[in-house]
Amino acid sequence: MTMLRPDQRPAPDVRREPRRNGGVLGLLAMTAATQVRSGLRSVEFAVGAIAIPVLLYAMFGLPNASTELPGGTRVGLAMLVSMSAYGVVSLAIFAFGEDVAKDRGRGWIRTLRATPYPTWVYLAAKAVSAVVHAALIVVVMFAVAATAGGVSLDPGRWVALAAVMIAGVLAFSTLGFAIAFVARPRAAAVIANLIFLPLAFASGFFIPMGELPDVLQDIARYLPTFHFGRLAYGVVMPASDVEYWTGAASGPVLVHLAWVLVPALVLGAVALVAARREAVTRRG
Repeated sequence: MTMLRPDQRPAPDVRREPRRNGGVLGLLAMTAATQVRSGLRSVEFAVGAIAIPVLLYAMFGLPNASTELPGGTRVGLAMLVSMSAYGVVSLAIFAFGEDVAKDRGRGWIRTLRATPYPTWVYLAAKAVSAVVHAALIVVVMFAVAATAGGVSLDPGRWVALAAVMIAGVLAFSTLGFAIAFVARPRAAAVIANLIFLPLAFASGFFIPMGELPDVLQDIARYLPTFHFGRLAYGVVMPASDVEYWTGAASGPVLVHLAWVLVPALVLGAVALVAARREAVTRRG
């Protein structure tokens, strides 16, 4: 009988257990965590998403932070709401619009469709990462307002305002999706700016609505961003100061909520139809 040396003997059959990744939810969590880390390492995110709202607050809010509105609200608080709304809406439009459009232009989304990786997981992870980034923007803005702007709220109102802002990034994400899948990838950034900047200005995020021309005040009543601002102001300001700051009489909360959610649902449907049409066209 021939004896085999130790180095000639066959390796034992060691069967490794498949690595458990938590299924679809684990894949979603891993993708979202990757996108969050990628955003935090990005200079564009640090400057565009965080530094610009803080800079605008310093320019428009801090010089008159201690001035009080007729109902007793400090301008520093009103501008905190305005600039926080600016920050989260900007994040929603550009994180979904520009970033997804870039991935679409590079063929990344088309590649995902050719793999077992669910495309919806990629898009849902974008939403989760945007929520995390929005929370970071809110925390930074609150810290600046509390330390430099003298803003003081009870814990319940801080939490309520933060919740409204984080919900806003999800509500306006459908606008970003629509831009990403309807516009050409190279034109998405330009279109996003052309849409967002007029929305922010006409909604009174930079200066009180009462100081804008009458025509813009009339247009603002039909903008979802204006009604999003009304919801946010109402969390921390009395109705009289909300009316003074926005130049419009207060309406029922459900009306403002409808003006935010209905366009979000319509734009989400538009984005979904455009994405499916592109998938069919690619396969054809």
